[in-house]
Amino acid sequence: MSSEGTTGRFLRSDRLLDSRDFRRVLRRGRRRASAELVVVTADSRRIVNDSKGLNTSLERGRLGITASRKVGNAVVRNRFKRRLRAWFRTNRSDLPGDVDLVVIARRAGAQLSLDQLDTRLRGLLEMPSAGGSRG
Repeated sequence: MSSEGTTGRFLRSDRLLDSRDFRRVLRRGRRRASAELVVVTADSRRIVNDSKGLNTSLERGRLGITASRKVGNAVVRNRFKRRLRAWFRTNRSDLPGDVDLVVIARRAGAQLSLDQLDTRLRGLLEMPSAGGSRG
């Protein structure tokens, strides 16, 4: 359970997996863009049956990533996605818990370092800037 904290693994439950969820976020969400990224956020309305058969609302945001072949080859796209997942794990506590997030990479986004990615995402999501720098 402790791995679900701010720096734990990127679990299956942390991902937008279903195309219906992606469509819902893209259709109803708030879209913000920079030269490198497009970020779309929407309220998460997930209801899940718990072990007792009761419907429970999950208060945990999820991340969806889209990086087309225009961004680069598989190595470049996968590097971008790893950086984005690392950012999400580290900054999840600063995000509202009930927001689903879709990040669409643009060609220039693949060249961003982790610090640059942090700066762009914080700006697009209107989050306060991080205090310390990362190595």
